[in-house]
Amino acid sequence: MNQKFTRTLGMLALAAGLTTMASSCTKDLDQVPEYSANAEVVYRDPVQIKQVLARLYATFAVSGQKGPAGAGDISGIDEGFSNYLRTYWQLQEITTDEAILGWNDGNLPSVNTLQWNADNEFVRANYDRIFYEIALCNEFIRQTTDAKLSERGISGNDASTVRTYRAEARLLRALCYWHAIDLFGGGPFATEAASIGTTPPYKTRAELFAFVESELKDLDTTEGLLAPRGEYARADKAVAWTLLTKLYLNAQVYTGTNRATDAITYANKVLAAGYTLAPNYTFLFLADNDKTAARNEIIFPIAFDGLSTQGYGGMTFLVHAPVGRAIAPASIGINGGWSGLRTKPALTRLFPGGATGTTDKRQTVFFTKGQNPNVDTLGAFSSGVLVTKYKNVTSTGKGGKDSNEQGGSGDFPDTDFPMFRLADVQLMYAEAVLRGGAGGSQAQALALVNAVRARSGATPFTTIALADILDERARELFWEGHRRTDLIRFGKFTTGYNWAFKGGVKEGRDVEATRVLFPIPNTDRVVNPNLPQNPGY
Repeated sequence: MNQKFTRTLGMLALAAGLTTMASSCTKDLDQVPEYSANAEVVYRDPVQIKQVLARLYATFAVSGQKGPAGAGDISGIDEGFSNYLRTYWQLQEITTDEAILGWNDGNLPSVNTLQWNADNEFVRANYDRIFYEIALCNEFIRQTTDAKLSERGISGNDASTVRTYRAEARLLRALCYWHAIDLFGGGPFATEAASIGTTPPYKTRAELFAFVESELKDLDTTEGLLAPRGEYARADKAVAWTLLTKLYLNAQVYTGTNRATDAITYANKVLAAGYTLAPNYTFLFLADNDKTAARNEIIFPIAFDGLSTQGYGGMTFLVHAPVGRAIAPASIGINGGWSGLRTKPALTRLFPGGATGTTDKRQTVFFTKGQNPNVDTLGAFSSGVLVTKYKNVTSTGKGGKDSNEQGGSGDFPDTDFPMFRLADVQLMYAEAVLRGGAGGSQAQALALVNAVRARSGATPFTTIALADILDERARELFWEGHRRTDLIRFGKFTTGYNWAFKGGVKEGRDVEATRVLFPIPNTDRVVNPNLPQNPGY
């Protein structure tokens, strides 16, 4: 792989001005990207600084420096396959009982079956995306210190605004390091303070946990981040609180210490921040979810626009890949389906009546016509229930900006991906209470879970246990990128609970305990001798 990042600072979410190829190797985690526009010029202008910040956000959504493809940010894999959201979603979902992706591209089947190794290109792509974004955030943070702003004549309100941008970059970096903790355990580590040109040291899972915890708590207590709900799709204090809740809820897995009380502390902050559940569950996943009542439930989205964030990962993948056979593409607001994604019986069985029940409105996205409800064949799109959760149509039935209905290509959706939302926080609060955390109550936990269920017409619980929370999280949050983490936290990912083709057999089987972590890619260990390999690989 190429050993050097090359960046051109560009324009807004699409980064239309980004035209230079960038490599993926994280050996360069602490190096300064090269700019065709001089950094001293760019970082003297608050307007251009905001454009660089926009690219930090866009890196989760787009795959390269011009849309929809042609100048990918990382190499070694098809650009669309390598998109951050797409690769993260696949590692979190098709490794579980919630989804299957039947294509035979490269080593993708081994991700479906939990049989990957340290040379798997789909695992490597997400690893590279994580550390690539960290490197970009490091450079932004490095260039926006108070000293740098003063040197460049930025003061007053402009300096205050850039400090907010800098805090957001730190939060985005913390989010990426959390992804590294959750997926890979430890990994290479660098901040803006690292010496340029050195090889990053390895930090253990516990060490990365401590760094992310410290960063998020500092961002919570110091000036910088916007207040909750200040501006849609910005990383504000509620995003930091939600991430802390997730970090602490999984602390038993990450560090061996129960931090349920801390999870409740930060969940309470989110619950008091004024977010409300959207009255209609399906509106959360439509092309105008940034404009309807869904907006007030979504704490942090990855924002997409059919005209200005074009690519073949992200929501393009999540909208197109489940469509085919009897699903009419026009009903989804697209020009055609990719016939890849389905779900497994383990998920549909969690609902009353399976995939065809009517007592829970969340089931309305299950499409059964002409489908074998079982997953009898990994590669057959007819094998498994289809899911139409994400659509490129609005709450009024109108196609998105790039739909054929609007005169567009029908390729690229407007639908935002709800990475964090209120219902998730309510369920985390309840789980933390049931895990013995202080600062909450059983009565409030039950009320919050039942509020989530009531929206979809599900029968209220009279009591709740931890097993109920795991199942409710599947019903509420399926296909939103949480399931692998949830199953690991509940001790059900590798052994004692199986699903179709887990371990490579039709009925499913237990797999090695080491599968709770992905391997550090061999491509990075070759160039960074500081990196050990995770056990079992």
